[in-house]
Formats: sequence, structure tokens, C-alpha cells
Amino acid sequence: MSGEERLDYLVVGAGPAGTQAGYFLERAGREYLVVEAGESPGTFFRRFPRHRTMISNNKVNTGWDDPELNLRMDWNSLLSQENGPLFTAVTPRYFPPADAFVGYLGDFAAAHRIRIRCNTRIVRISREPGGTSEGDGAPRGDFLAHTADGTVLRARRIIAATGVTRPYVPPFEGAELAETYADVSVDPAEFTGKRVLVVGRGNSAFETADNLIENAAVIHVAGPGSLRLAWQTHFVGHLRAVNNNFLDSYQLKSQNALLDGDIQYVKKEEDGTYRVAVKFARVAEVVKEIPYDRVILATGFRFDASIFDEDCRPALTIKDRFPAQTESWESVNVPDLFFAGTITQVRDFKRSTSGFIHGFRYAVRALHRILEQRYHGRDWPSEDVAGTPEAVADAILARVNRSSGLWQMFAFLADTVALGTDGSVRYYPEVPLDHLHPAVADGRFGAVDRCLTVTLEYGADHDKVNPFDVSVSRVSQQSTGGLDGRYLHPVVRLFQEGKVLAEHHITENLENEWDSETVHRAPLIGFLRAHDVPGAPSPGAS
Repeated sequence: MSGEERLDYLVVGAGPAGTQAGYFLERAGREYLVVEAGESPGTFFRRFPRHRTMISNNKVNTGWDDPELNLRMDWNSLLSQENGPLFTAVTPRYFPPADAFVGYLGDFAAAHRIRIRCNTRIVRISREPGGTSEGDGAPRGDFLAHTADGTVLRARRIIAATGVTRPYVPPFEGAELAETYADVSVDPAEFTGKRVLVVGRGNSAFETADNLIENAAVIHVAGPGSLRLAWQTHFVGHLRAVNNNFLDSYQLKSQNALLDGDIQYVKKEEDGTYRVAVKFARVAEVVKEIPYDRVILATGFRFDASIFDEDCRPALTIKDRFPAQTESWESVNVPDLFFAGTITQVRDFKRSTSGFIHGFRYAVRALHRILEQRYHGRDWPSEDVAGTPEAVADAILARVNRSSGLWQMFAFLADTVALGTDGSVRYYPEVPLDHLHPAVADGRFGAVDRCLTVTLEYGADHDKVNPFDVSVSRVSQQSTGGLDGRYLHPVVRLFQEGKVLAEHHITENLENEWDSETVHRAPLIGFLRAHDVPGAPSPGAS
């Protein structure tokens, strides 16, 4: 196929983020195309994770019949107005097989008639030097995406949803001699009786080590810094319990070990074995040379920007791991180039869930609303709320008791109650916090006097205490507005011109049901009244 096609939006990559973006563009009636280098949506999951088991929760039996609540426990389904198809209907496995997700993405795309063109590899993206003005008045040319078959896709805007595809090779001597997570054999029999070093500290490293426990003679997992556990930090990218059997084998003296330090070099012997120098962090930086039969790099991946011409290549950040992005997920140096999916985790790096399906599906919806507002004149969805403290409190509690978006993207997405200068009260769901205040200042939410933000958050220093240690002192009610503010709970803040005027924490609850009149509703109403919310119209307002 050759020639030229014109689009408003080109989505590069048909993984879960690209497919989700395609869904919203299809519903909005936009001129778009999703392109995928592989033979089907979700080609990435045909190969990764290497041991074919996902660690994203798939909880089928929740006891609820509310589809919104169910998405709190369903980490794999994409969002749709129709509430389906759902991944929970595909398999009952709590940690599902990756192949099942490939089939699910194909079914979702087909059910919603998303325009995805597979077997279409983009080899180069350039940009014309001029063109029509966009929302901020800057003249911009179209993007030109050149495919391997000679087709040129001309697009006013690009949404890059390619994920991280370039393996990261650490800068130590001999790193190129090691095998990589992407290519190493997953057959444990090949490692029988061997001494194995896995370089890395993430889930892929421990997934690899766990696969070898029954066969390898010795396994060492090495890397710098302190190991962080997801059950303590609440960041699901840290080591998950499902992958930490290796830690038991280390601490219970079963020939395996976690090496805290830096690899200095890897040298290969004539017999094919390796000598690896490790600089230990715990022992006055002692360097020890250790023999191994196999060395595996499980050191992660990076965003590959090489398909972009120099004049439209996005700037990178965090050691060139991700494209640098504005609060609207737009490239900081290439206007109209947006990002979706795991590469958007730069906005909440190791703090929330933008790097994972159950997080970025909501980010893609928010991105779509930003694009609709900026380029197509469509307001952010909202509802009127009666102008009383009781009505505002009830609207807030209704949302925190049901919303999956606030639940999954904690401390990142915020419901916003805009208190207009004319006395109006409007409720806007799931606005990214970083985007909110510039948008309010620019008038994108109308003439706003003050606004409330509603988030679900863990308390301060929640990641520094062992949640299973009953001796840890509880946070005072005075400091948090609740019995213990370390676990996930609603936080309401009052802003004016981007500055916090007041803050209220709603007491956490074992079942995450904030519906007590005395414990939850009455204190919230009291907070709103104390700060004159919703307040009267500003003087002189019509």
C-alpha cells in the first residue's frame, strides 16, 4: 500500500492505551487511525511478561453489582460507556495469563469498531514547517508518519502509545556480554545446577529468579539502592508479593542472595563462565569478584524516540527513560505530540499508577477530555450541585464511595467542585491535579472564585512504616481529621488562585465506605461551613 492519508489524530501503538484512545476517538466521531506494527492489538503481550503470567489483579467475584465499583478490583478491563467487554469475563484467574489479554484487546477493538490497522510499522515521523494555527495561535505543520510499505499518514496530532521498547543496558564494563530479560531462555531446565546472576531490582528480575529456584544451584539478584516492597509503598511497580518467594529463600539460607551494590564489570572466561565484580553498599563499599555460569540483565526498558526526525523529536527525561511531558501529556518541546500509556508515568513517577493499565486507562480518558476541550470546543463533563454545604458534601461522598478513577489514580486525579463567581456550583470528575490549576486560571472551567478538590490519598509517610506492625503509633485525629490517615482515604482541599486555603481528611474506613453520618458526613459539612463553602456570589457578580 502507498499514497497519503489525512487524519486529525494518529495513534501509534494498539496496546491497551492506544486501543483505549481509539475507543474515545471513535465515540467522538473524530478522523483518526490507530496503527500497530504487530499482527493484532496487544502484540507486546504475546511476548511479555516472559513467564506469561500478568501481575495485574483480575478479581471476578467482588460481591458488588455496580460496574463502576467492580473496576476498582478489575485492573485489566478498558473503559467504555457500554461497560464491556470486560476482561473478567475472559478468565477467572486472579493473576491471568498474558495470552488471554491479547485476545481480550482484539475483542474490545472489534466490539467498538475501533479503526486499528495492524502490520503497519512506522519507520519515520517528520513534520512540515508551517500550517494552520492551533488553540494557542502558534502556526504548526502536519506530522508525516512514513510506514514501511511507503504509505504516508498525515496527521494534525499524534498520540504516541508505544510503551517502552528499548532495553536498557547499564553502563558497566562487559554489560554487552550478558543475556537480557527480553531474550533469555525461560526454560528452567537450561539452568540446572548453574550459578546465576540476575542484574536488576524490579519485578522482571524477581520473576526471572523465581522461575529458576527449583533448578539453579545458586541465584543472586543484584542492584543498587534499597529494595522497596509494593505492599508497603503502595506503588505496584515495586516488588510484588507474587514475585518475592526469592526473598524467603535468601533470608532462610537457601543458597540464594540479594546483593545490595553496583556491578563494576563482567568478564567472560575461556570456558564460557563469568567473573563479576560487585561493589557492596553495606560493607564499606568492598568489591568482591564472584563466579557465575549465567548473567542476565533485567534492567528495564526505555522509550524509543528514534523514529522521530530531529526537528520533531520529543525531549526525554529521567535518565532518558521517558518523553518529557506537560500537565496535559503533551511533549514539552513538540506541540500537538501527546502520549498515552505506560510512558505517561513520568507525571507521577513511582507515586501513583500511570504506568499500569488500571491507572492509565483513566489518564487516557482525561487526555481525551483535554483534547476535546482544546481543539473541539467541548466542555469537560460536569453536573450542577445545589448551593448548600449539605448538597456539596453529599455529592463528594457519593463519588468517593463509588468512583474507580479516584481509587485507582490516587493523589493524581481529582474531582473538582468549582465555585463560580456567579454563585454556581459545578462538579467536574477526574481532572488531573497538575492540569487543574492552569485550566482554572485560563477560564477553561468558567469564572471560578474558589474550588474544592477531592482525591483519595495515602497519608504522609505511609511508605515508611510497616503496616503489619501493630506497635507503630497511630496518626492523631487532630492532624488528619481521622483515626489513622496512613491508609487510603478521601482528602478535600479548598483552593483559590492555585493556593490551598484549607484541608480536610475524611476518616479512613476498613470497607472503604465513607457513609457514616457522624464520622464522615457531619465533619465534612462542618468543614465546608467553617470555610463558607459554597459561599455567596462575589460582590458585583451578575
